[in-house]
Amino acid sequence: MRENESSLTALISAFSRAYHSQYDTPKIFDDYLAKHLISEKEFSDISQNMIQGIQFFNKDIARKFQDDPEEILKWITQVQLSPTPLARAAYCEKVLRNEVVLGAKQYVILGAGLDTFCFRHPELEDSLDIFEIDYPATQQLKKKRLDDARLTIPANLHLVPMDFTKTFSYQPLLDEGFDNQKTFFSLLGVSYYLTEEENKSLLNQLFAHVPSGSSIVFDYADETLFETKGKSNRVEHMVKMASVSGEPMKSCFTYLEIEKALDSAGLLIYEHVTPAEINDLFFKKRTDYLSAFETIHYIHAVKK
Repeated sequence: MRENESSLTALISAFSRAYHSQYDTPKIFDDYLAKHLISEKEFSDISQNMIQGIQFFNKDIARKFQDDPEEILKWITQVQLSPTPLARAAYCEKVLRNEVVLGAKQYVILGAGLDTFCFRHPELEDSLDIFEIDYPATQQLKKKRLDDARLTIPANLHLVPMDFTKTFSYQPLLDEGFDNQKTFFSLLGVSYYLTEEENKSLLNQLFAHVPSGSSIVFDYADETLFETKGKSNRVEHMVKMASVSGEPMKSCFTYLEIEKALDSAGLLIYEHVTPAEINDLFFKKRTDYLSAFETIHYIHAVKK
């Protein structure tokens, strides 16, 4: 990420969730508030940029729908942009709801971006403290957008500015009331942008000061990330776009490497969801372009 700039990835992710909420049926994950956190101009500009970039994504689709820009936008959004943000959010929040039932009192969102969980679940205000950790510039942008959308930050939401990709510290969380209670962490759309050592270090730091039974959901790219092209070359495109945006992808893992890294942090894998299983869980029997992204896996791991 470039110095003092908010995350473009966070904005594109919010766009994809907003598009899905407004235009796709059935819903995989309905973030009906996402559209309020990006302006109409941004939504329009991103849409136009995607439509104009169709030659990069797929020349055949560019020819087939040359007179139908809305279908081009649908194709790009459903094939390239939406699958991973939608399915990983749906999976994570399903696990989180179960963890709350099992006694989790704190939810830490690392790389929160324009996440809206807190505002979609006001019923948890008295039972779950939510800590959003993100790059300072991205968090400032979010605060402004919440103000613009007239969304009041509730008492249980704590915004913690921190570049945790460089140095994670518990002190800012403690200053916001974080306690030694059962905690659930989410690390979505982040692991690819960290080196292998940075991922290992972060996991160790996160779980050093929380009790047994605390857990995390994260997504990761498998060892084929930099060689797989994927449907309509979308994996290759994802890697290229990340690099051009100033947020290059740096790591991928075998399952055994993930297992070893988690074990060294005192964690056991409770559930591992493969791309094929993600497709069965969230994309089965769809009649549009949406399908699970190749190379992307989900992990739910629990502290021993």
